[in-house]
Amino acid sequence: MPLDSPATVEDLLNYRLARLLSSSGAMIIRLCEGKYGITRREWRLIAMLAACGPMSPSALADRAHIDRARASRNIAELVAKRLAVRAVSPGDKRRATIALTASGKALHDELFPVSANINGLVLSALKPAQLRAFDRALTLLTAKAEQIGRDTPPALKADRRHGGSRRQPVQPKPLPSLL
Repeated sequence: MPLDSPATVEDLLNYRLARLLSSSGAMIIRLCEGKYGITRREWRLIAMLAACGPMSPSALADRAHIDRARASRNIAELVAKRLAVRAVSPGDKRRATIALTASGKALHDELFPVSANINGLVLSALKPAQLRAFDRALTLLTAKAEQIGRDTPPALKADRRHGGSRRQPVQPKPLPSLL
C-alpha cells in the first residue's frame, strides 16, 4: 500500500490530501470568487463566524487554522466588503471582536448549502461504512499530527528584523520515531 511505504511524492498522505482539496475545493473557489467576490480563506472565516459566533481575531485565526497575519488581512478585506464588523473593546483599544454583518450572514446562508452539497457529492464515492471509517481515520490522523506538532520543537526561524534570512542553513531537529 503506497501510503504506508511511499515511493514517490504522489504516495505521501499530505500530497494526496492536497490533491483532494485542490480537486474538490476548485468548485468552491470558483463559486466564491466568481459569484460572491470572496477568497476561500475569507469564506472559511465567514463559515467559522457563522458557526461559532463573534470572537477575537486571534481566536478566529486559530479556529480557521490560518496564521494570524493572513487572518488579519482577510478580516480587513471582510470588513471592507461589509461582510464582517470589527468592534474594538472600549476598555482596551488593542482588543477587538469580529462578527458577521447581516450581509455576511446572508452570504453564509446562501453559500453553505452549496458547499455542503459539493461536499456530499465528493463523499458519495464512499459507502456509509466506508464514510464512517474515513471519518474515524481523519480524526485519528488529525490528533496524531497535532500531537507530533506539539511534541516537536519548531525549527529555527529567520530573524529578519536583525538581518536574518530563511536561506541560511538550519540544522533540522530529529522527528520523533514513528516505529
